[in-house]
Amino acid sequence: MAGKLYLCATPIGNLQDMTFRVLETLKEVDVIAAEDTRNSIKLLNHFDIHTPMTSYHEYNKVEKALYLIEQMQEGKNVALITDAGTPAISDPGEVLVRMCHESGITVTSLPGPAACITALTLSGLSTRRFCFEGFLPGNDDKKGRKQILGELANESRTMIIYEAPHHLRAVLKDLYEALGDRKIAICRELTKRFEDVQSTTIESAIKYYEDNDPRGEYVLVIEGRSIAEKELEKQNEWQQMSLEDHMKYYEEQGISRKDAMKKVAVDRGVGKREIYQALLENER
Repeated sequence: MAGKLYLCATPIGNLQDMTFRVLETLKEVDVIAAEDTRNSIKLLNHFDIHTPMTSYHEYNKVEKALYLIEQMQEGKNVALITDAGTPAISDPGEVLVRMCHESGITVTSLPGPAACITALTLSGLSTRRFCFEGFLPGNDDKKGRKQILGELANESRTMIIYEAPHHLRAVLKDLYEALGDRKIAICRELTKRFEDVQSTTIESAIKYYEDNDPRGEYVLVIEGRSIAEKELEKQNEWQQMSLEDHMKYYEEQGISRKDAMKKVAVDRGVGKREIYQALLENER
């Protein structure tokens, strides 16, 4: 029988967050694929785990995935761990998971710490609907960065972004330019002794970090745009269009004049009778 791939979540700071199931799995599998073996050996030594390790990272993710799949097809079980948190989230592990599915290898996930979810629950912002962006494209991909920020500007869900300390000031300024001033929770040192969550605004955060050096890895949780605000803007956009052009927009799609009036009324936030009367007056 073929082996399995086990996605094993590891602590993002506090070692006591390691689950019993992950510990048992890491001891029982045939090999552990780690993003950085030099970093992971410290974790394994702490828990007295002596399973052989192999490196699996951004620069060998395809070639090593083929090797690991070959091992699993021969019956070996493989555990995948990242430097911290849950594998395959903003992590080359997603490539291995996809290739395992394509090869018919069973994949199972052992849940545990994830910085994005930890930060979201601490943020005080809405958790009902959220999106995870991971790391924004760097300055070497300004076009891609601008495109994603443009998309986020209209996002109504709570947004989660990862950022390194040496890029924090720049990303805050870019967020302010693209999104305006929003509520933001700046989370660092999650699960550690000096865990810190700043509930502030983007503008205030920019001012704060003018005098304070960013330290540690950051998770930014940003307030989404309110649906009411988006609807108001949409109404304002339609108001800039003449009533006749607005009607024509729908009628050219094959919509009857009666139904077009209903849609125009909804777009403009008024009653259908008001649209009917305005059209009559314009025809006089």
